[in-house]
Amino acid sequence: MLGSQRDADDAVQETWLRLDRSDTSAVNDLRTWLSTVAGRVCLDMLRSRKASRVYHTGTWLPEPVVGPDQAEGPEQQAVLADSVGLALLVVLGSLAPAERLAFVLHDIFDVPFEQIAPVVDRTPEATRKLASRARRRIQQAPVPDPDPGQQRQVADAFLAAARYGDFDALVAVLDPDVVFRADAGPDHPRQPVLGADSVARHVLGLAPRFAALASPATVNGAAGAVFGDRRQPFAVIAFTVTNGRIAAIDLIADPDKLRSLALSSGTG
Repeated sequence: MLGSQRDADDAVQETWLRLDRSDTSAVNDLRTWLSTVAGRVCLDMLRSRKASRVYHTGTWLPEPVVGPDQAEGPEQQAVLADSVGLALLVVLGSLAPAERLAFVLHDIFDVPFEQIAPVVDRTPEATRKLASRARRRIQQAPVPDPDPGQQRQVADAFLAAARYGDFDALVAVLDPDVVFRADAGPDHPRQPVLGADSVARHVLGLAPRFAALASPATVNGAAGAVFGDRRQPFAVIAFTVTNGRIAAIDLIADPDKLRSLALSSGTG
């Protein structure tokens, strides 16, 4: 909903506070009750964010969820399995807050439209239409290949081509309609780069200086890499690999989003 770990933590805390202050003796389904309350808290935060113009011009990307290239324990594996891909989060971020809430609560948490409607100040039928509009937009997002090994092979081929400045090899691993998005923070607005040739040229203008500093990582459940120190990288990149080619590249270099990054390197 929020695309920010810190905001999500605040929303969870506020939800628990509301639970503590509420009489839930008549609540039959506590999971649905908590999901709905958390959704209402997130909706308020999104509306406040929009009103205060927190979003900057250019590309805005959510905070990444980063782990080692291979999750080493059941807890890490569960976190990565539950991660939502950055490409999908970008689409979610483009939705109106009410559309996003209706989709997340209904399609992900199975909350009935009758319970969502009061939260978004709509009728159940209007709420159903909100979710339907959101669903159509989300279906346009590229669907990652399910095999992590195949994703890693394609990501490694991209990084190798970038490291050696091989334009043809870069184009070969890119989908013809690939999109490259970069978020360096509100003071450095960047617009997306579209198309395999344009993206390859853009990457080759930057990558040879930094590709050697990349190390494999799992980013939002998909193949990616971190640049620099693994505990506090200066950039994180995520790849959305579809049908054996990269359909989306998301580069996050906003210091505020990376400062709180809890990167588990497997060493504690």
